[in-house]
Order: sequence, then C-alpha cells, then structure tokens
Amino acid sequence: MDAEAKLAVIFPRAEIEAAVARLAAAITRDYRDNNPLLLGVLNGCFVFLADLVRRLDFPLEVDFLRLSSYGRGQQSSGRVRVVQGLRLPVKGRHVLVVEDIVDTGLTLAFLRDYLGKRKPASLRVCALTDKPSRRQTPFKIDYLGLTLPDKFVVGYGLDCAGKYRNLPDICCLEE
Repeated sequence: MDAEAKLAVIFPRAEIEAAVARLAAAITRDYRDNNPLLLGVLNGCFVFLADLVRRLDFPLEVDFLRLSSYGRGQQSSGRVRVVQGLRLPVKGRHVLVVEDIVDTGLTLAFLRDYLGKRKPASLRVCALTDKPSRRQTPFKIDYLGLTLPDKFVVGYGLDCAGKYRNLPDICCLEE
C-alpha cells in the first residue's frame, strides 16, 4: 500500500460475506433449474464471483469479459471498450452478469446492448456494490449486495490503478 494512502473500512468482511450469502440464496431460488451462464466483468469481479459460485450448488457455467472505461485513474472516461470478449455462446442462455460495482451505469448499459445482440434467453445483473449517487444512465440491478456512499472505494476486488484488490474489507480510499 502507498504510505500516504489512508483507508477507512466501509464494509467489513463479515458484512460482505452476509451480502454474498443473501445474493447466492436469491440466485439459487431463481436459477436452480436453468443452467445459467455467469458472466464476470474483469478485473474487479474475480473475488466476488469466486465467493459467489462456491455458494451455488446447481449446474452453471462461468465466462469472463474484460471491459475498460477507467484506464488507471479514479474517474471513468465515459467510453467503454471490450478488451476481452466472450468465449462461450450466449444465444438462448440464461445470462447473469456479475459485477463488483455499478457506478455511472455506462458500462452495464454498454454490456446490456452488447449481450442483447447475442440473443440470450434472459439477461440479469448481480452487483456486489452500487453507487447510485454517481449514476449517469438509469440501470436496474436485479441482485444487489451493498449500497456505497459517493466515495472512491477499494478492497475485495475493487482497485485503484491495480492496487488494493487483495484487501478483505471494502474501504474508502483517502489520499
């Protein structure tokens, strides 16, 4: 960690674990008989997705997309681009997009259009965290874990220029 960075815990690991368990129960109820495709949005989702799938006890597949809108800073550029595309087919599948954070909504709006063209049977979104105060594009989150204040957060997969993903808690980063 940077010596000058100060971290304040917003959600400790116990609250995160409880949110993941709650989300897994809802997803199990809705997808148990559908063999869904869980589509993780890299890089931030990997910690959350790993914990989530370990709580799902039914057939499913996992694929990943890598999208970029932040570069290496703390502000979204507003332009979303596909860095790594799909490897598994989406057509006719029940697709659940798994995100670490919904902020402006621009990435998920882009992803909804990108996946919609591939004709999934259904398309829903599961997000560990949401920052509704920053929303620029309305977006419905079907499965939401935690709501964040309008602060830059790191930990549990969330990063700042690639740092802090390994923190077990979600923290506010104050320089």
